[in-house]
Amino acid sequence: MKIQKITRHCIPLLAVLAVRWAAFGADTDTNKIDGFRNTPMLPGSQWHVHDSDRPQPPVVTPGASFSQSAPPPSDAEVLFDGTDLSKWQNSKGGDAAWKVQDGYMEVTPGGDIRTRGKWADFQLHVEWASPLPATGSSQGRGNSGILINDMYEVQVLDSYEAKTYPDGQAAAIYGQSPPLANACKPPGKWQTYDIIFESPRWDEKGDLVKKACATVLHNGVVVQNHYQLIGCTDGISGVVPWGTLSKYPAPHPPEVFIELQEHGPNPVRYRNIWIRRLGDAGPP
Repeated sequence: MKIQKITRHCIPLLAVLAVRWAAFGADTDTNKIDGFRNTPMLPGSQWHVHDSDRPQPPVVTPGASFSQSAPPPSDAEVLFDGTDLSKWQNSKGGDAAWKVQDGYMEVTPGGDIRTRGKWADFQLHVEWASPLPATGSSQGRGNSGILINDMYEVQVLDSYEAKTYPDGQAAAIYGQSPPLANACKPPGKWQTYDIIFESPRWDEKGDLVKKACATVLHNGVVVQNHYQLIGCTDGISGVVPWGTLSKYPAPHPPEVFIELQEHGPNPVRYRNIWIRRLGDAGPP
């Protein structure tokens, strides 16, 4: 297991004991939401990182289908068509080893997988399904993620009739921005993310001149509307330890890879992944 995987969910010991105590009946409040109030305040906000008191997004029932099984546009590159992982690799550059069957890939122990290609600004289509039957709770329930350059994350989680800290639920920009609505479908049902991402930009002096920006549609519902990231996702790399305030790393090229996260015993499935390059979205 990678070091960043350990730091991502290394909870302070007292918090772990509190959660376990509640599980053994010390706290019978079934509406209790896991989260933290001892983390930094998010800039311009009254909420802490991973704040349990932050309001839960309103539940929206998505349409029966929006972009499920959507064929790729003519200018898209197909990253996974259900047959092989030739467009993917492990973190060391070797062949990706996740299970592939029946038109989907399934998260398999052994680490994240990432694309061999890179893109600066893009439209990404991903379909995913959380495990059925559902097991676990909060962050232990169907957890995975769409990681960008191992720095920025759109959370994948089973948030159907299941609560967690809002900036960690399905379609959140993890640790920063809860979704505008909870548009999750039941466990086992195929769901879609359509993500428009613009990479951050730095000038020749190394000053940040454009923040990363993300728009996300979850099952056809806009859940992130041109959100400007305050920095890297906490806990997925060495740049920002878990539970600390996001910040941008040293300048990196705008071309970034896409990564699918292996997060413990959560056999999340993925299918029909394609990507389109967008025009120059650099600083004016």
